[in-house]
Amino acid sequence: MGYAQLVIGPAGSGKSTYCSSLYQHCETVGRTISIVNLDPAAENFDYPVSMDIRELVSLDDVMEELGLGPNGGLIYCMEHLEENMDDWLAEELENYKEDDYLVFDCPGQIELFSHVPVLQNFVEHLKRKNFNICVVYLLDSQFMTDVTKFISGCMASLSAMVQLELPHVNILSKMDLVTNKKDIEDYLNPEPQILLSELNRHMAPQFAKLNKALIELVDQYSMVSFLPLDLRKESSIRYVLSQIDYAIQYGEDADVKVRDFDPEGDD
Repeated sequence: MGYAQLVIGPAGSGKSTYCSSLYQHCETVGRTISIVNLDPAAENFDYPVSMDIRELVSLDDVMEELGLGPNGGLIYCMEHLEENMDDWLAEELENYKEDDYLVFDCPGQIELFSHVPVLQNFVEHLKRKNFNICVVYLLDSQFMTDVTKFISGCMASLSAMVQLELPHVNILSKMDLVTNKKDIEDYLNPEPQILLSELNRHMAPQFAKLNKALIELVDQYSMVSFLPLDLRKESSIRYVLSQIDYAIQYGEDADVKVRDFDPEGDD
C-alpha cells in the first residue's frame, strides 16, 4: 500500500512552498518522501522533483501550438494527463515501492477540484494502485480578514471535499506573514452561532435564511476546523504532518522498533 497527499488550493495559497518545507522537514528527521509536480505551468522548484507532468505535456507548448490562453491551456494539459493515466502515469508509478509516500503538488485553478472531473479520475487511478490518499487544502491565512471571506473559503474547500470524496485536512497557510494573529484565531475553531451573528451583521436582512443555511452546512461537515501552518516552526510542520498521516493511516502497520538496553553501559 502506498500513501499520498494531494496538495490543492487557490493560486498563490502556498502549495509549492508547503511541499518544499515538508520535504526539508522530512529530510531533517530522516524520513523519505517524493514530491510530484502536477502543474504543467511550473518553472522553478525548491525541492527535487521525483515525477514531473511536464515530461508528458507543457503549458507553454500547448499555448503555442493550439493558441489557447493560460486557463484553457491548463485544462487541456490536465485532460491530456487524464487520457494518459494508463500509460505515462502507470509507468511512472511503477518506479515506487508499495510503502512509498508521494506528495502531489497540484495547479491552483479552482475548477480542477470543484467541477472538472480530472482530479477525481486521477484519484480513482491512485486508489486502483492501492494508495491511501489525503487531500491537503491550503487557504491563505491573509485571506481571512472577515467572516464573509471565511465562509467563501469553506465553501470552496467543501466543493473539493464533495468532488474528491477523500479524507480532508484544511490548512491556513502563511501564518508567519500574519501581523495580527488574534484576528485569525477566531476562525481556527469558531462557534457556529458567533459566525452566524457576524455574518448577519455584515449582510442585508433578506439574506438571514441563507446565512443560517450556510453556517449549518459548514458546521455539519466540520468545515470550521483549520490547522494553522507557520513554516518557521518545525513543531507546526510536524503537527500538520501528523494529522495528515493519521488521516491516511500512515505508519500503523510499521513494526515497533525496540532499542537494545545495555545496563552495563549506564553510569
